Amino acid sequence: MGIIGWIVLGLLAGAIAKAILPGNQGGGWLITLILGVVGALLGGFIGSAIFGLGLQDFFSIQTWLVAILGSILVLLIYGFVTRGARKA
Repeated sequence: MGIIGWIVLGLLAGAIAKAILPGNQGGGWLITLILGVVGALLGGFIGSAIFGLGLQDFFSIQTWLVAILGSILVLLIYGFVTRGARKA
């Protein structure tokens, strides 16, 4: 998968993760893109290490599920880290 594929996958996975998680997460499209790409990489790493599932190709359902779950995890971590910063 090329760099454009990673960016599109990350943006969409990050947007889906934001839609799935309840609450008001901060950040615009750039933060969503960064969190989505990091989440896709993290999901691919964890999926391949634990279950033998990695990121295959762009149109694979396995790739999308792993990327979305990784993005949810990264978005949860981002929410915990930035929670104190929004109250200050």
